[in-house]
Amino acid sequence: MTSLAHPHLSGLGRNPAAPHDVLVRLAAHAAGRDGISLRPGRLADAVVDALLTHGDDSTAVHLHGDRISASMRARIAEHPDPAIRDAYPDFVRGMVEREVTIGIGALEEAYGQPRTALVGAPSPSLRAAVARAWFDRPLAVQAALLADPDPQVRAAATEHRQPGVPPEWRERCLADPDPAVRINVARYVPLTSEQFAQLMQGGDEELNQAVAENPHLSAEMTERLMGIDDPLVRVAVAQSRHVDAATRDRLYALVEAERAAGSIAAQVALSWNFTEPDWLREAPLDERMTYLDCRHTTFRRVLASCRDLPEEAWRRLDNDPDLAVRRAAARRPDTPPDVLEALVRRHGDVSHIRPPLVDHPNFPRHVLRSFLHEPDPHVRYVALQDTDLPVQGLRQLAAAAEPFLRRGVARHPNLTDDLLEQLLSDPDPQVADDAAAHCALRPTRMYRILTAAGL
Repeated sequence: MTSLAHPHLSGLGRNPAAPHDVLVRLAAHAAGRDGISLRPGRLADAVVDALLTHGDDSTAVHLHGDRISASMRARIAEHPDPAIRDAYPDFVRGMVEREVTIGIGALEEAYGQPRTALVGAPSPSLRAAVARAWFDRPLAVQAALLADPDPQVRAAATEHRQPGVPPEWRERCLADPDPAVRINVARYVPLTSEQFAQLMQGGDEELNQAVAENPHLSAEMTERLMGIDDPLVRVAVAQSRHVDAATRDRLYALVEAERAAGSIAAQVALSWNFTEPDWLREAPLDERMTYLDCRHTTFRRVLASCRDLPEEAWRRLDNDPDLAVRRAAARRPDTPPDVLEALVRRHGDVSHIRPPLVDHPNFPRHVLRSFLHEPDPHVRYVALQDTDLPVQGLRQLAAAAEPFLRRGVARHPNLTDDLLEQLLSDPDPQVADDAAAHCALRPTRMYRILTAAGL
């Protein structure tokens, strides 16, 4: 039996209303075990027992910490199969060896020691993992990591701007024999003229790019970077506070020409470069206002993230040709309701930026159900943000050709029994699975699903 043959089992395992006996029966199927692994909160002992009976070490990875009772943790610790017994610690150790960032709490649980002890562990991979995960570590701990004999630990300790490199450590880190450490630190610490010159001597491409991103560069340093033939450096320099409009336009034009000629590096610099002119947010208002007409979108987007602009500026940003600028402007506290409605009605909302615009205090939520009649399916999806959407509207969306709309209906709190039954029979397995995860699903229907799957 496969999850495609029984698309409801994973959803049923996620269903917050599923009784314990349903979960026990689901544990006999791989898809059911996958769904149970995604449930929030503690699992009942009977469910854990069933998972241990039917699952393997991949199942046991999810059975740890507060998710299970102390008695179940003791049982796993004494399990005769080492793969089961060590499933979670082995998983965490694997992440550590592969240099995948994992939470400090997970490290403490897997290794059975507090972070203060782990930071001095014999394994450099583990010390590096602690450096990546313990974000609010004290400066004394940071100093120990910066002095670590292993370069991977020092690189991990300098990867982020916080907790940062104390002034007395900057010279040593900028001269570190490991290039990763030098690159990390060159990206964010204030540089003296001598330190800047030393970094520029080798002509290292990654080091040049890191220095170009440094927000503390002087006008002289910025000018020195202008001669480097690298699209990423050129874009970083173009975003500098020390560059005038004509020079900025020239640098962007060079990179745009390279992109037109097929340069992947130029494409990355223009489209996948996440650096921004953050200094603009702190600039005097008169200076910021000069960027309202800037031809380069990133400056207008940063400007739109400010909160103290005059009404005329907001009017222009609300009508900016770039959608990202308009969305950034719409997140100000006093955005007019009609601006919010028009923006969402024309382009829909975005799920990856929280909170969504429909949750803005000024958004006129009473108009949400009118989105049902919009031609764009992504705009119609916004109607589902109305938790009181009438059943007739849900029926309309449940009949849509687009599976993502039907999935949205399957997650809506206002589902009726007949709509839920319709969605459980949906040809798209993800829609059917989401319907099985709905808390309104009655236990009698859950048992029928289990019986149909032979569980």
